[in-house]
Amino acid sequence: MDVPAAGDPFGSRSGRTETARDEASWGALRALRARWRAVSLASGWRFPSDWALPEVDAVCAALLRGDLRGGIAETALAGLGRARAASGAGLSETLTDLAALHAVMGDLDGVDGFIAPDVDTTPPRLLRLTALAWADVATDQLVHTEVTDPLTGLPTVAYLRTRLAELYRQAVRDGHQASDEHLLLVVAMDFSEIAGWARLTGMILVADALRAVFDGGESVASLGPSTAAALVARDGGIATRGVLLRRELHERLSIDAQLRELGHPRISVVRLPPTHDAACDLLTHLSRG
Repeated sequence: MDVPAAGDPFGSRSGRTETARDEASWGALRALRARWRAVSLASGWRFPSDWALPEVDAVCAALLRGDLRGGIAETALAGLGRARAASGAGLSETLTDLAALHAVMGDLDGVDGFIAPDVDTTPPRLLRLTALAWADVATDQLVHTEVTDPLTGLPTVAYLRTRLAELYRQAVRDGHQASDEHLLLVVAMDFSEIAGWARLTGMILVADALRAVFDGGESVASLGPSTAAALVARDGGIATRGVLLRRELHERLSIDAQLRELGHPRISVVRLPPTHDAACDLLTHLSRG
């Protein structure tokens, strides 16, 4: 079952006479979002699990109430541009995703067949407002790098990069590899089938489970909108911790019907690469995997 980004994007209605209209509205929103996602993924969106943000629902709802150039839709698109930057999507990828939406809106009656989005044919105003919104967040991230993710309360990936730099320097001094003594345990959620606040709730519960299991000196961090990790020592207890983490995740995610339908989160043990630069590249990949 899909949920809105925040409340009912079509406005509050009551009474049995509105039931059919409500169902039709939600059906139209789901159909638009599904077509947009399919075209965006086919056009090069690299990480399917991080496409459906709550702001996507807001854009779809605004478009179904007006047109692509309407003020409400433009406000929603700016919000999506900011959310894309915050989640780690690049500007090119964000604008290609916008072009996919524009192509879908121009072919609403189409059912089958591939739609080829073209950034150059997307209205310049929409490109500009989306790019500016994206740049506002990207620039702010460069100037004001937060230590803690405000949603989960976990340290950010920037903190984990710093912690890894310390480990790699220690390894060089001691004459061994960082991977000899530490590894990453990564939890990745697949939110492709749900949207809205359920995604946010899912990551809050993931963070809570990680803190419960790794409550010692381990470094636990949020890597992205659907991924978190713990930097742990290779002390022989990682298998036991992994089993305990899966149990804690199952217990928490089972309380919500939508999250329960996700199945099992993907938990993997990842070996650290030989250098710190390679480790930073690995974190970038994992953050959107």
